Amino acid sequence: MPMIDVYANAGTFPDKHSLARDLAAAVMRWEAVPELPLFADNTAAFVHELPPGSLADVTGAEGHVRIQVLTPIGVLDRDKQLGVVRDLTEIAAAAAGDPALAARTWVLLTEAPEGGWGIAGHANTGADIAAAARAEMEARSSG
Repeated sequence: MPMIDVYANAGTFPDKHSLARDLAAAVMRWEAVPELPLFADNTAAFVHELPPGSLADVTGAEGHVRIQVLTPIGVLDRDKQLGVVRDLTEIAAAAAGDPALAARTWVLLTEAPEGGWGIAGHANTGADIAAAARAEMEARSSG
């Protein structure tokens, strides 16, 4: 159940809604969580458009994209990290209609500390999230 923030110059992505949905779905696939509303309803991406002059690297170039992915601690092993970075980079470049954007896309993976994943006013631990998922699966199978 990641939270994803995309930062890019205004106009980089013509269809921000589809980009947000595609990024969220990709990370959820890599997390390999069950298809439950608990995960689908709490996995989201936010596309932040930056006004001109708000972004520069050391050379002054402005055409970069930063994608920051926040997950609960420990959900992405090394193979999943590599897959997430590759797929999100490809999705961003495709959404911009600019294959060269892949070379200018930064994907940062960050983890919330244990107990630092708040949903519905409660700071959840990994065990809390797993218990909620089990309860949802049990309710689904008995319903």
